[in-house]
Parts: sequence; C-alpha cells; structure tokens
Amino acid sequence: MVERRPEAGSTTPDEQHAAGARTRPGRQAEPGSGAGVRELPRNVWAASAASFFTDVSSEMILNLLPLFMANVLGLRTSLIGLVEGAAETTSSLLKLVSGRLSDRGGRRKWLAVAGYGISTVAKPGFALASSWTGVAGARWLDRIGKGIRTAPRDALLADSIGPRQRGLAFGFHRSADTAGAVVGLLVAIGVVWHLQAGARTLDGDVFATLVWLSLVPALLGVVSLATVARDVPRPADGAAASQPTRSLGRPFFLFLGIVGIFELGNSADAFLVLRAQERGLSVLGILGVLLAFNVVYALVATPAGRLSDRLGRRPVLGMGWALYALVYLGFALAEQPWHSAVLYAAYGGYYGLAYGTAKALVADLVPAAQRGTAYGAYNATVGILGLPASLLAGILWEGVGAWHGFGPSAPFVLGAALAGVASLALTAWRPPTAAS
Repeated sequence: MVERRPEAGSTTPDEQHAAGARTRPGRQAEPGSGAGVRELPRNVWAASAASFFTDVSSEMILNLLPLFMANVLGLRTSLIGLVEGAAETTSSLLKLVSGRLSDRGGRRKWLAVAGYGISTVAKPGFALASSWTGVAGARWLDRIGKGIRTAPRDALLADSIGPRQRGLAFGFHRSADTAGAVVGLLVAIGVVWHLQAGARTLDGDVFATLVWLSLVPALLGVVSLATVARDVPRPADGAAASQPTRSLGRPFFLFLGIVGIFELGNSADAFLVLRAQERGLSVLGILGVLLAFNVVYALVATPAGRLSDRLGRRPVLGMGWALYALVYLGFALAEQPWHSAVLYAAYGGYYGLAYGTAKALVADLVPAAQRGTAYGAYNATVGILGLPASLLAGILWEGVGAWHGFGPSAPFVLGAALAGVASLALTAWRPPTAAS
C-alpha cells in the first residue's frame, strides 16, 4: 500500500509532534532529517532502556519456568500447556484493549509504566509458588502487565519520531530488547554454572535465586520509563479508534485465516525447552542454546526486513514458515543433545524471517487509520490460538487421564504439518497490494 507524501514545505501532524518531542536547547529538530542513534528523542531512549532492563529480568527466569514446573513441581505437559497458553492469550487480548484506551485517552506513558509495574510485582510469585496455581497466578499477572504496556509503548515511540526515522527508532528499540535477552541469559548461565553446573534437572533454590535477582533490572525498567519518558501532545481522534473490525477488508481476513492455520500448530516455546531437556541437554546447555537463539534472531531480523521490502512480504514470510516446519520436524526426529542445540539456533532464523515481516504485511493490507485495530485483531488471533495449540501439544505429548498420548515427537509433527499447509496457502494467496 502506497501512502501519499505531504507536499514540499508541509509537515504531517506526526512530524509536528515529533519535532516538539525532539527539540533540545541549542539544537533544531527536523523530522526525517536522517539523524543518527545519538539524536533519537528521549522517549525512544527511555522505552528502549525499559525494554532492555525488563528483558534482562524476564530472560533470567521465564526460559527456566517450564523446567521449574516440570522438574520441581512435577506438572504434566498438558498442565504446562494450559498455563502458558492461557497467559499468552490474556496478554494478546489486552494489547487490543490497552491500545484503544491509549488512543482515546491520549496518555500513553503511564499506561505503559503501569504495565511494566504489574509485571515487576508479579515476579516474586514465581519464587514463592509451591503449586501449579501459584505459578499460573504469577505467570498470568506477568502477561497482563505485558498486554497492558506493549501497544501504548509502541504508540508512544511512533508519536515521538518523524515517519522517515521511525524505522531507525523501532530498530534501535528491538536491538535494545534483544540485547537485554542476551544479558539476562548470560546472568542465568552464570548463576546455574555456579550453583548446579552439569545438572540435568533444575533445582528449586537456584530458580528462586534467579527470581529475586531479576527484581533489580525489572525495577530499573519501570524507573527508566517513568522518569525519562514524556507524553507527546497529540490531537484527539476517536474516529479511527472506533472503526469496526469488520471494515478491515477481505484480504486482511484471508491473511488472518492463513495465520490461524499456522498458529494452531505453534505451541508455546516451553515445549521446545522440555524437548531439549528430554533429548539430554543439561540446564546449562539449554540456557546456552537459548542464548544462541537470541543471537541468531537479532542477526537475521534486520536483513530479513530489508529483504521483504525488495522481494515482497509473502516470499520472506513463506521462507520463515517453511524453516519453522523443518525445525519442528527436526525436533520430532532429534536423537542426540546436539541436534536440539542446532535446531534451536535455526529456530532463531524463523523468528528473524517471520516475526517482523508478518507485522509489516498487516500494515500493507489495511488503511493507515485502522492499523491499530488490525494489529489488535492480529495479536488477538495469535494469542487466542496459542491456548488450544499449547493444550493440544501437551495432550499429544503425555495424554490426559488414563491415555498416555503419542509421545514427545507428536506435537512437533503436528506443528511441522500445519506450518507446511500454511506456507502453501500463503503461496497460493494473491492479495491486491503492491507491497505483497
């Protein structure tokens, strides 16, 4: 979809607000001037710092949470799937609500700060939990915080920068977020190395230690956004926010249907962690492959985005889904611990190819005034299907009741098959947009 540029000498409302947000003593801010990272406005730096510190905190504990539930609490995979799927579904649905709320209220900063604060308050619950209900409560509260903060934070970023620098701003934010994940994993590796190096199962006291340590960067994330960011004055525009979802158009809903096929086999990543452990990787080894995953993801994402600008969104997204199918088939057939390590690194390539490309395609398919609604519908679809996908994966793995399931390979065979079907459907689909 091609958007009209303003005529020479004119500025868009976004550019006018961004200029005000970036003006500093002794410096004239020019939207779209091509300034570098150092000239990015304070809101971009504040949001990036908040994401960095929050990801340091989250990656210290959330990647080990499936092991805590399985090794310490002794939960079956069906129950782990319920906890993870419900948490992600809650988060995705709240993104739609909080995004619309920030549009109508015009105050994005404190809604985002509240979301970060809720996630921080939730973390001690992981250390104190002694049953699956305690873990579920902490996990769901953490995801409620994520659901509340994500859309207002992203909108605050968009409000704070001119359209010609928006890619730089969001790219810098994504880099900060991924860097936080790498640091958090390095801290977790250090703690596990010191307290239980070489162990095949996670010790509950080690997990609790990481939870309490994670509170420090979590609090820094809340403080950085609360003290540095500023809301950008913007004209109230309730018309776009009140547009009905059904007006998004047939191409968008066809794409959403194809996404639905893929997501029904895309169970929570907790199952990949459990499969890696089942194939023989130690706790330290699992943290190492997660580190490799994040590095590959960070390296692939930006080139993949540029490639989608040149080749089109569908081919790049199709490559990502095809890689996902191969990775999941590999997890189904894996026998040695190193198989899981290689496959997890390749899984980072899927994220890099598909994650940003799918969101760019959503923007191609709908009018600019309805992108918030479209992203809300897209996130809601992904989140809602995450629950049945994770439940189904857990049941296929270990069964339910007296039935013992098909074994550890089953959920990965299903995921590979549905990803293959979705890739074929994406290839056959012909959306009426130039960008696709």
